[in-house]
Amino acid sequence: MTEEEGENAARTGAPAEKKKQKKYTDIEDLPGIGDGTANKLREAGYDSIETIAYAMPAELKEIGGIGDGTAVKVINLCRQSMEMGFETGMDVMKRREKVKRVTTSSKELDALLGGGIETQSITECYGKFGSSKTQIGFQLCVNAQRPESEGGLNGKVLFIDSEGTFRPERITQIAEAHGMDPSVVLSNIQVARATNSDHQMLLAEKAEELIKQGEIRLVIVDSLTANFRSDYIGRGTLAERQQKLNKHMHVLLRYADRYNVAVYVTNQVMDRPDILFGDPTMPIGGHVLAHISTYRVYVRRSKEDKRIAKLVDSPNLPDSECVFRVTPEGIRD
Repeated sequence: MTEEEGENAARTGAPAEKKKQKKYTDIEDLPGIGDGTANKLREAGYDSIETIAYAMPAELKEIGGIGDGTAVKVINLCRQSMEMGFETGMDVMKRREKVKRVTTSSKELDALLGGGIETQSITECYGKFGSSKTQIGFQLCVNAQRPESEGGLNGKVLFIDSEGTFRPERITQIAEAHGMDPSVVLSNIQVARATNSDHQMLLAEKAEELIKQGEIRLVIVDSLTANFRSDYIGRGTLAERQQKLNKHMHVLLRYADRYNVAVYVTNQVMDRPDILFGDPTMPIGGHVLAHISTYRVYVRRSKEDKRIAKLVDSPNLPDSECVFRVTPEGIRD
């Protein structure tokens, strides 16, 4: 700054130099956050500047017992410290280069999905009972533990079971077909039984503690909507159900994006009675799930052990169909 600019600043009362924004590294340093509040936030999983930056004011208010104004201020300071804002397309491209894919063990199904179930995304699979949504999940549980050179993610799996359908016997069968030790494969799968929708959301939020350790490479929720469908009955509860589903999905999407993990969720369906011609099958969850899911696949039964998969929605792939098989050894062409 020149001498003339300094004099002008002194006359107008303007600061001679723009004050640099302070960057925070620990949540205890944030203004308005004492030791007691910091402990409450850490226990709830908000243990870093990054997690608070992605939070909503209502969440911090409920957990930390702080006011609305303080919550908004704290979140804004965290976002400024992380310099959250616009980035170039090249920056996004570099981040996309870190995307990895886990094979489904079917070349046709992999091709439908652009190479397999990818990280940094949510892949939703919906269909009627017996359409093999869960079987695909079991196959992914095994494949995710294989080396990347073999189409795996070389990591562990987190499985949230809301329908009581997780079967270690089936995992053992698929693992043996791949020449893998079933006991090791099962030991690398963290399973939790969700008894209701609130419990399911809590399990998903607590999952971050395991994902942060860097060993979890695949998150499976089977099924995403079963508990919500039973807990919220009638049109009067529809708005609340959709709001909670929206929050639940955003938690999973945040994990996928922040920790570069793959998320596979299954969804139930219903039949629309007003559809007289064509397939009346519709996925549960409405537009909330349709918008948040990165890849949406509709699976249905065919003859014998064959299944038909249709890619319904994708940000970069065309709509198409493929046929795969469900065998005692797992998913195959």
